[in-house]
Formats: sequence, structure tokens, C-alpha cells
Amino acid sequence: MAILGVIGGSGLYKLEGMEDVQLRHVPTPYGDPSDALVTGRLDGHEVVFLPRHGRGHRLLPSEVPYQANIWAMKSLGVEWLLSVSAVGSLQEPIVPGHVVLVDQFIDRTRQRESTFFGGGVVAHVPFGDPVCKTMRAHVRTAASAAGATVHDRGTYVCMEGPAFSTRAESELYRSWGADVVGMTAVPECKLAREAGMSYALLALATDYDCWHPGHDAVTVEQVVQTVRNNVSMSKDILRALIPRIGAITEPGPYRDILKGAMMSRWEDAPAPVRKRLEVLMP
Repeated sequence: MAILGVIGGSGLYKLEGMEDVQLRHVPTPYGDPSDALVTGRLDGHEVVFLPRHGRGHRLLPSEVPYQANIWAMKSLGVEWLLSVSAVGSLQEPIVPGHVVLVDQFIDRTRQRESTFFGGGVVAHVPFGDPVCKTMRAHVRTAASAAGATVHDRGTYVCMEGPAFSTRAESELYRSWGADVVGMTAVPECKLAREAGMSYALLALATDYDCWHPGHDAVTVEQVVQTVRNNVSMSKDILRALIPRIGAITEPGPYRDILKGAMMSRWEDAPAPVRKRLEVLMP
């Protein structure tokens, strides 16, 4: 039985019907995760939640301990990982409140560790298709079942933050054909691939980015209400997704990704490096 991992807002784990709920403090070689991980069961299916920014939203996007978060998820047996992320829309048809099933990323970050490797071990994982197609298909089915308005593809620009885009940047991203902009998907997606996880991103549009002519007319109250609606919809999607992932019996398609990615001889790696990487190795 597969275990679904979910990284997103701290309100997501409060699903009605969750049983055997526990807080798990998981130390990692990369420091502490964003917060304690929440484990539980829904209709007998295991799920692990992690609030990306910590409870109370305490961490800036660049302060999120991405390596520790992914390592902790992997150590608890997670191979199927859903990232839930609020985004700004860069395209008119992606209306605030809509869902985008992202399939590509543009990395504009500058200050983040984006690999588990180094220190004597080199690996280069393939990343041309950064989202697991199988996982995306499950999320698409669950989102449709929950009644969400779904955009089946999309390119996510990940910016450093914490300030939002300038108008020039927003128009630049649009000229590249990008669909949404956010601050957290990278390096999360890269680390999930190195960890052999089947990763998908559920992007929830909260507003139009500053390129939109009506952007200045949007009030804080409108954005907050959209966020609340998105959280409620996310929970409905999770309720539909958890049993689908829980019913999977075969290994995830990326479980053995490192077998063809290692450039270094494992036996030559320094002992401390081998120790911190053991949980990731096939």
C-alpha cells in the first residue's frame, strides 16, 4: 500500500475522518524540517502531511528547509508526493480559484540548496519532465471529482521572493509563455526527483499577478476569501486522491532513478556522506 505525502499549508492536515493522527518530529542530516510531520489514516490509507512554512506561516520561501523536508518524507516511506501551492496567475483564462496541474518549471531562485549530493558524491538525475505523469493523472482525476476548474498543463516560474514581481518581471514571464508564478516549487521538485519520488504540484491561483489591468482593484479581503475557498477545495481533492494513491501496489516509477544517475563510486564516498544519503538510495 502506497503512502501519500502532502506538503502545503498547515490547514490541510485537518481532514475530517482522519484516524491515528500523530505528530512526528523527524531529525535529518540537513537539520529540522519546517515543522513536525503529521501522520494518519483516512479510510485505512496512510498519509503524511508537512506544513511547508511551519505552523503559523513562520518561514520565508527562502528559509524553508527543502532538503530536510524531502528527506523526512522519504524516511517515513513516502514515494508519492503532492505539493499544494498558492500561485499568481499569468494568463487571463486562469482565473483566481482555478487549479493548474503544473508540468514544467522555470527556476529563478538564487539562494537555495537544490541537491542532496556533493561532498564526494556526484549524481545527475534526468529532469526534462519534472512532474510524474502517473501522479499528475491521479491528481487530475481527484480534482475533477472534487468539482475544481482544472487547467491540465502549465509552466510555473519560481522566483526568490519574498517581494512579489515587478510589472516588468511579470510581463517577462508572460512573454516566456509561463502560466503561474510562485516562490516554493523549486528546489522542492528537484529534491523529490533525487529522492526517487513521484511528484506532482497542485497550483491554486489566488490572484492575477501585477501584469493584469485589474490587479490594483483587488482587495485583501477578496484574496483572503479566495485562499479560504482554495483550502476547502484542496481538502476535497485530497479526500479523493488519498484512496487512489493508497490503492497503488507497484513501486513508484522513479524509485530507482539514482541507479542511472550516479557518477561517483558509492564505496569511495566519505562515510558521513554515505550515511546521510542512505535513505535516498535504491
